[in-house]
Amino acid sequence: MKLTYFGVDNIPMVEPGDDLVDLISEALAGMGESLQENDVVVIAQKIISKAEDRYLDLRTVEPGEEAIRLAEEVDKDPRKVQAILDESNDVVRARPGVLIVEQKGGFVQANAGIDQSNIMQGDGDPDELCLLLPVDSDASAEKIRQLIAQRHNVNVGVIINDSLGRAWRMGTLGLAIGVAGFTALEDYIGGYDIYGRELQVTQVGAADEMAAGASLVMGQTTEKTPVVIVRGYLPAEPDDEALRGVKPLIRPRDMDMFR
Repeated sequence: MKLTYFGVDNIPMVEPGDDLVDLISEALAGMGESLQENDVVVIAQKIISKAEDRYLDLRTVEPGEEAIRLAEEVDKDPRKVQAILDESNDVVRARPGVLIVEQKGGFVQANAGIDQSNIMQGDGDPDELCLLLPVDSDASAEKIRQLIAQRHNVNVGVIINDSLGRAWRMGTLGLAIGVAGFTALEDYIGGYDIYGRELQVTQVGAADEMAAGASLVMGQTTEKTPVVIVRGYLPAEPDDEALRGVKPLIRPRDMDMFR
């Protein structure tokens, strides 16, 4: 199998309401490229959130008692802590400088994915602006997938990726927070290895593996490559609606041994 990753260059700074499919298509055309059947389009969460106007001005946030108490414990701005709580189902860990939560989408991550880096809106103070995750990343991915199919007559997969930390290893890793058009979790249980032994537990997070590879191409700081095309591998889309999207990658609470 030959698997290729390449970044989409010259995508302009994204503003609320921008048509990302148009921006991606125009940038690809400028490179002499176009989307092909069975490509996977990996898009950084940040430009999805910008296009969907998921900005939050901290000056509009009034922290409650819990946020004020927790902010003192973790040494963070009480307004930002309130925003984190508003975007979360549960607080998983809290210590000075660290607030790990289960975000509303089910992802366990620092600060509910709320970000203040590389954002600006109009004449606003960037120190007072935050960017929230998309309301429904799977829906965002599916909308983009459908628009690509309508405009370019190709079937593609779409991943929205974000940088998440890991409990037992240093360094962030690009992971999928939204998936459309293919199976995010490939299940090999019941299959056989090369010696004929039946596989008991083997499941592969295909969407996460592609998201991680794309994250290397995107970069994490001053690079401006928020879209990466993965060419050469597109798992089939599951027939069962419950197996679509990113949810199969999220470990159920009753299987989580580390909370």
